[in-house]
Amino acid sequence: MSLDADLLVVNATEVVTCAGFSRQPARGDQQGQLGLVADGAVAIGGGRILAVGKSDDLRAAYHLPAAQVIDARGGVVLPGFVDPHTHLVFAGDRAAEWEARMQGKPYLDILRAGGGIFTTVKATRAATFDQLLRAARRWAHLCLTLGTTTLEIKSGYGLDREHEIKQLEVIQALAEEGPATVVATYLGAHLVPPEYEHQREAYLTLVEQTAAEIRHRELAAYFDVFCEDGAFTLAETERLLTHARMLGFGLKVHAEQFTASGAAALGARLGAVSVDHLEQVNGNDRAALAAADPPPLAVMLPGVNFHLAQSDTAPARDLMAAGVPVALATDFNPGSAFSPSMPMIIALATRTLGMTVAEAIVAATINAAHAIGLGGETGSLEEGKRADMLICELPDHVWLGYSFGWNPVKRVIAGGRIVVGPDAQAPAPD
Repeated sequence: MSLDADLLVVNATEVVTCAGFSRQPARGDQQGQLGLVADGAVAIGGGRILAVGKSDDLRAAYHLPAAQVIDARGGVVLPGFVDPHTHLVFAGDRAAEWEARMQGKPYLDILRAGGGIFTTVKATRAATFDQLLRAARRWAHLCLTLGTTTLEIKSGYGLDREHEIKQLEVIQALAEEGPATVVATYLGAHLVPPEYEHQREAYLTLVEQTAAEIRHRELAAYFDVFCEDGAFTLAETERLLTHARMLGFGLKVHAEQFTASGAAALGARLGAVSVDHLEQVNGNDRAALAAADPPPLAVMLPGVNFHLAQSDTAPARDLMAAGVPVALATDFNPGSAFSPSMPMIIALATRTLGMTVAEAIVAATINAAHAIGLGGETGSLEEGKRADMLICELPDHVWLGYSFGWNPVKRVIAGGRIVVGPDAQAPAPD
């Protein structure tokens, strides 16, 4: 008797399942457990994964026409990448600023002159909703072609009520269009805009008021604060996060990027789902993260260090040894990490963070899904989960770290539909 299915992927040298961590992220020694199935196959139906197993077994169970059978041709099948930290909705670029920074100009000097994030704020405020949406579609499609089927997108380039909401409405439109799954985060507390330079209290109140409206309209699931010298103090961060938690937001923190602020420990105490960056996290904060039950996801962003030629890196190995779950993200944005490539992030993590390829893959899939509250829905290849998966033209999973600078992804399936590849069912944006 043949079982019903819509698609059958067969003949994978390896199916990387990342199975077993749908309820809680992988931690410690579990971080490198890939759940490999040799000569593997995946059956898909109704947008969900029906079964994962050996090719011969699934062929025998599911008798499908040739048009519904995808031959992986000895490649690697794995979950779609999850990118849990991006700033994908923006206007303009900062190429000239980046070049100046590469020649040694300090970022704070650029910021004081009205550049840096403020350059993007000016361009984003000036852009229309339609202009931002068209640009965001192109970036999201590029993410998709590189294997990202789920991504978080932050606001933070409006820095007032009107334009922060405009960004979040663009993110909402992008989420409704698909095919990628999109999660929105309100980052009104990115920097204090110039017009509020001498009115910090008024801006903090504006962020709180805007957060209440955003939560009422369900425009964002998460609330984030950039806790850093020149941005928001630890006390201000606690105030804003506490208010956001009262409104029902999930919490995230930009923590310990340039200075050891104590924001990571604060995030752990307040129940943040993730603390992101952590290049300067100290031993006390590492202990606080490890002691939390459950600990926040430690989201590493090695693309920033590469893009800005910075030597400081987050202590991924120490955090994993302490039992803190680690995730990876691009931090895709026009200033400090202008790359949407999760394959490149995996390659960087193995070279700069000391992670094994297996640990990096788990960090870019199931752990990254937990960093945006979707670990039960995506991030692994298991029966019942959303059918988000990739076929990579690679001999084995180690090549995801070994290779770099080119795209190994040949097909992308999102929600059970082929969205990238020669038989794609979703058109590319204009």
